[in-house]
Amino acid sequence: MIQEVLESNQIILLIALLLVISVVVTKFSSRLGVPSLVLFILVGMLVGSDGLDIVYFDNPELAQTIGVISLVIILFEGGMQTKWGGMKKVLAPSITLATIGVVLTTSIVAVFVKYILGASWLEAFLIGSIVGSTDAAAVFAVLKGKNIRHKLEDTLEAESGTNDPMAVFLTITFIQLLTEESTSVFGLIGLFFWQMGLGAVVGVVLGYIASYSLNRINLDSSGLYPLFAISFALLSYSVSSLLQASGLLAVYVTAVVIGNAELAYRYSILRFNEGFGWMAQILMFVILGLFVFPSEVFTSDIMLRGLLISLILMFVARPAAVYLVLAFFRFTYKEKMLISWAGLRGAVPIVLSIFPMLAEVENSQMIFNIVFFIVLTSALVQGASITWLAEKLSLVSDKLSNPIHSLELISVGRANVEIIEFDVSDNNRITGEKLEDIQLPDKALINAIIRNGDIITPYGQTRILAGDTLYVTVSKQVKKQVQQVLKDVRQGVGEEE
Repeated sequence: MIQEVLESNQIILLIALLLVISVVVTKFSSRLGVPSLVLFILVGMLVGSDGLDIVYFDNPELAQTIGVISLVIILFEGGMQTKWGGMKKVLAPSITLATIGVVLTTSIVAVFVKYILGASWLEAFLIGSIVGSTDAAAVFAVLKGKNIRHKLEDTLEAESGTNDPMAVFLTITFIQLLTEESTSVFGLIGLFFWQMGLGAVVGVVLGYIASYSLNRINLDSSGLYPLFAISFALLSYSVSSLLQASGLLAVYVTAVVIGNAELAYRYSILRFNEGFGWMAQILMFVILGLFVFPSEVFTSDIMLRGLLISLILMFVARPAAVYLVLAFFRFTYKEKMLISWAGLRGAVPIVLSIFPMLAEVENSQMIFNIVFFIVLTSALVQGASITWLAEKLSLVSDKLSNPIHSLELISVGRANVEIIEFDVSDNNRITGEKLEDIQLPDKALINAIIRNGDIITPYGQTRILAGDTLYVTVSKQVKKQVQQVLKDVRQGVGEEE
């Protein structure tokens, strides 16, 4: 009994240390110019059997389960932050990239893999399918806070959030062709359209149900609302999967619907999702780092062939697919170049590379090692240079839109009032105005201003300055009007297409 307690305590201590180390390394990721996901993987490899030999982990079923659940949480967090107003403008090119673009990338990579690895055509297309899609976890993490033009950021996020169904479909298709002689290709194509269509429908339906429930159901504690919201993400994935639809697409659509609805506890939900999303990223990439055996990946043969395939993917396959697909849409040469370079690979390819292991495909371990090395090089090379390239191409814009947060200091059901937090920028119409000149509705009051770290008690003659943080008490009936007044920008200042 005592021995079991000691072992459980040691496990808890190990988990605590891994979380502490992983959180601390995020502090250095931006300074080093290395995406945090790479550092999380390195932490996993360090404590794994080929590192310090603290943890031995080689369970593909558990690795896949943890990876999928983590992806659900990360997709939900990313979708909640997606603005439909910007997304709908780029929906057509994003969906085209997520479907035809993935097929083109897969096909080009497969041709080179055939000769670089000496694999069969089916094995070559399987590897191409696994690395053919961009990764939402990597894209969301790398683009967050980089201030890349909204059109490009929306395109990349929408593509990465919707291209998983195509990658999963292609991967499963070639696994079945390798393992089952009686596989019907036409049946699989029909299944793809079923997965995409029904996944989107389930996402929309559950998104509206979730939005309605979050606003109508009065819970005893505000801390329950974020848990209630994340439960719909898991519900969306599971319902879609049971119907043989795309669970990951359903989760993303559900999150977009919820994120663009008026929510009573939006601020609490978003902050919870952000923290939970970070935890999911840490858990997923550390587990994937534990699952890999560096002594098998970092061999001269795997590294040389993996580097060749990675270079083909970065400089040939992805750019060719992007330029061909976006030839029919209004994107400049520079914008296409950045979209090509921002096709990050991350958790999804690694999780998909576990599928052949579970299906007992021949050479599955080699496939996993190759894919892992490709993801590592993609994250290191592309992830670390996206911001630099965007600046060189002059595709970084000034921040024009300001996030408006609702601070749920007053419980729903007890009062019909919220406090809005708003950061003022140079482009806002209210900048430089006196409070008495700002036309706010009667049921709204600016009751505090934070300026240069100091709190200012506002009165009629107080001027609003760029950099101020306003706290506005507002009745829910006039909340949208207040938001419009605060977000309004000066004439002649607008966001790029």
